[in-house]
Amino acid sequence: MTLYCKVKPELINSAGVLHGGVSASIADTAVGVAIQHHFGGTRSISTVELKVNYFRPVAAGTLYARAHLLRIGSTLCIGRVDLTDDDKNLVGTGIVTYIFSTS
Repeated sequence: MTLYCKVKPELINSAGVLHGGVSASIADTAVGVAIQHHFGGTRSISTVELKVNYFRPVAAGTLYARAHLLRIGSTLCIGRVDLTDDDKNLVGTGIVTYIFSTS
């Protein structure tokens, strides 16, 4: 599953690059969407852990988040996200863990 976010002035931090929170949010969302796609939208999920490593800044263009589900268990699902820019440079990576709701 791949999502994208256009870099806009309101998403830029004081250093003049895309705010890390935007990258973290799109990483989290990409895994959530991948899980929902896998289960056809039938499972309730919540994020329980999120880790993002940032490799290089993104100041313009588009940020892409491509999610891969690594482990789908009975309680938890873990996904990896590759964050890339318009030139397909790897600008970050994330690991996101979701828990399936019991109700």
